Amino acid sequence: MAITVNTNVTSMGAQKNLNKSNSALQTSMERLSSGLRINSAKDDAAGLQISNRMSSQINGLDVAMRNANDGISIAQTAEGAMQESTNILQRMRDLSLQSANGSNSSDDRAAMQKEISALQTELTRIADTTSFGGLKLLDGSFGTKSFQVGSNANETISVSLGNVAANKLGNNAISGAGTKFGAEAATALAFLNTADATFSVNGKTVGVAVGDSAATLADKINSSGSGVKAEASVTTTLSGLGASDTGTFSIVNKDGTKDSYDLAAYKGDSAALATDLGKAGYSVSHDKDTGVISITAKDVAGVEVTSYAGGTAQLGGQPAGSADASKSATLTLSSADKFTVKGTNVNELLGGGVAATGGASSLNAVSKIDINSADGAQSALAVIDAAIAGIDSQRADLGAVQNRLSYTVNNLGNIQTNVSDARSRIMDVDFAKETAQMTKQQILSQSSSAMLAQANQIPQVALSLL
Repeated sequence: MAITVNTNVTSMGAQKNLNKSNSALQTSMERLSSGLRINSAKDDAAGLQISNRMSSQINGLDVAMRNANDGISIAQTAEGAMQESTNILQRMRDLSLQSANGSNSSDDRAAMQKEISALQTELTRIADTTSFGGLKLLDGSFGTKSFQVGSNANETISVSLGNVAANKLGNNAISGAGTKFGAEAATALAFLNTADATFSVNGKTVGVAVGDSAATLADKINSSGSGVKAEASVTTTLSGLGASDTGTFSIVNKDGTKDSYDLAAYKGDSAALATDLGKAGYSVSHDKDTGVISITAKDVAGVEVTSYAGGTAQLGGQPAGSADASKSATLTLSSADKFTVKGTNVNELLGGGVAATGGASSLNAVSKIDINSADGAQSALAVIDAAIAGIDSQRADLGAVQNRLSYTVNNLGNIQTNVSDARSRIMDVDFAKETAQMTKQQILSQSSSAMLAQANQIPQVALSLL
C-alpha cells in the first residue's frame, strides 16, 4: 500500500463507518425516546400508511362507542318516561272500571272524571317535556334518527320514537252495522249472503264467504296476521213484552247451538227476563219504567226471535198487536296503530263506518275519555287498553334497540382492541431489541472514533522519510 498525504483512504473509511454508526445510534435514540418504531415515512413508508389507516379506524371506533352509548341513554330516557305514561294509563283504567260499576252515582263518576282529566293533562305534559340534551323525545318531533355506530360511513342503527300525548294514544277503530250483517233475514240475524274475495285488512286478504256471520268474519280477521283485532257483537232490543206474549228468543252460537228463552214463561215480566239474560253472561240493560230490554252478545253467530206476538205495541214495522224486536249486528275492528280495509263491498260488512270500497281507521283518543256514564266507562277500557298496547310496543322496540346497541358497544370494543394490537406491532418499538441495537451502535461509534484517530496518524509516516 502506497504512502500518501493528500488522500487518506483509511481515514475516509473510518469516517464513513463512524457516520453510519452515529446515524443508526440517532435512529435508535429517537425510537426509544418516542416509543415508536416509525417516526417518519423514511422509517417504513408502507407501514406508516397502514398504521395511519388503522389509527383512523381506532379513533372512529372510539367515537362510535360514544355514539352508541348516547343512543342507549336516549332509549333509556324515553323508555323511563313511557313507564310513567303506562302507570298513568293503568290508573285511568282502574278509574274506568270503578266508574263502570252500577253502585256509583253521577256525583261519584264526576269526581272520578276530575282525576281522569288531570291524568290526561299529565300524560300530554310528559310527552311534551321529556327531552335529552334539549332534544324532545316523545312529542312526535323525534321521528326516526340514525346513530353512527361504526368507524365508516353509513354504519348506523335507527331509533324511532312516536308521540305519546293523550290526543295521540288510543284505539284506532272502524265500527259499524253492515248492510248485510245489520239487516234482518226473516227471524234470524247476522248471516252473509254475498261473498267478497277481495276483502282485506291492512293488506292481509280475508276471504268472506256466503253464510259467514259477523263472529265468523271476526275470527278470520283475527287469524289473518293483520295486527288488527276484530270483535263481533249482536244487539237486540225487546220492547212491549206483555203477559200474553209467546215465542222464543234465542242467541245462536257459532257452533250452531242456541241459548233459548221461552217468552210465554215470563208472562210479561221483562225484569225477570233481563235478570236471566244477565246471569247467562250477556250485557243487559233494563228500563223498569218502559220495560225495554237491550241485550248485547259478543262472539255469537246471530239472534233469532220467533213467534213474538201478543203484545199491544205496534213498533218497528211489526204487525199490529205484536211486540217489537229490533236486531243489529256490529263488527268492530281495532288496533293501537292506524290501519285500512279494502274490498268490493266493505259497507256490507261495516256499514256506515266506511265507504263501499274501504277506508282508514279513526282514532279514539285517550284525551276524549269521559267516564261520567257507565257506557262511557265501558268504552274507555278499549281505548286505554289500546293505548297501553301502543306504548308497550314502543317500549319493546326501545328495549330491543338498547340490547342491540349494548352488543354493538361490546363488539366495537373488541374490534378496537384487536386493531390497536395490530397497529402496535407496526408502529411501536420493541424496547429490548432497540436497546440492544443502540448498545451495538454506541460501541461501533466509539470504536469508529478511535479508529478514525488512528487513521488520521497514518500520513505522519511520510515525515519519517524526509
